[in-house]
Amino acid sequence: MPPQTSIKVRGYLLDVYQHVNNARYLEFLEEARWCYLEERGDVAWFEAHHLAWVIVNININYRQAATIGQELVIHTEFAKFGGKSAVIQLQIKLAGTDQLIAAAAFTFVCLDQRSGKPMPIEGELLARLQSAS
Repeated sequence: MPPQTSIKVRGYLLDVYQHVNNARYLEFLEEARWCYLEERGDVAWFEAHHLAWVIVNININYRQAATIGQELVIHTEFAKFGGKSAVIQLQIKLAGTDQLIAAAAFTFVCLDQRSGKPMPIEGELLARLQSAS
């Protein structure tokens, strides 16, 4: 099973229509992505290698509204590796069900913080990312 992050829908997350606003889902997805990185030790590894994950594209498909009191579970996994980019897929589901609330794909590059340029995803970097999929 892919790594997962849980989020409880609280009143402050709702909009005037009493459901989670579309912009909040991006916050949920970012929380899941950071939890994923922290759990794997990637934050420290990337920092030690002067690399940064830089998102270059985000695609979110909304399937169903989430409302107050619901618990959401976000599953995170690598889906694709390219020459200089990779894709992480995330699915937000209602906890305890297969009910899909939203699905997203984040495309990112690994930026060399010293040069400011994307690094090829190969060698040790590729092996580390593939170990997560």
